[in-house]
Amino acid sequence: MRLPCPLCGTRDLREFYCQGTALPRPASDADQAAWADYVHLRDNLPGEVQEFWHHTQGCGAWLVVTRNTVSHEILDAKLAVDRKETAP
Repeated sequence: MRLPCPLCGTRDLREFYCQGTALPRPASDADQAAWADYVHLRDNLPGEVQEFWHHTQGCGAWLVVTRNTVSHEILDAKLAVDRKETAP
């Protein structure tokens, strides 16, 4: 599998580390239950997901990659810094 890094271009999967699903982060004043859900609960449904990927063997950027978990097709990749940090 190859991932498109917005800074370096398309690179081999071995240059990256997957950190997991890119969920909206709760507000800093959210209750303990909201933070527990954010840290521990995942739906893990087949289909399109957004994941955090770190370009460890390249530019060091954090990416949000949209990927289909069934076909492994990469649909989009953006810098994580451009993503909204908290849940609405």
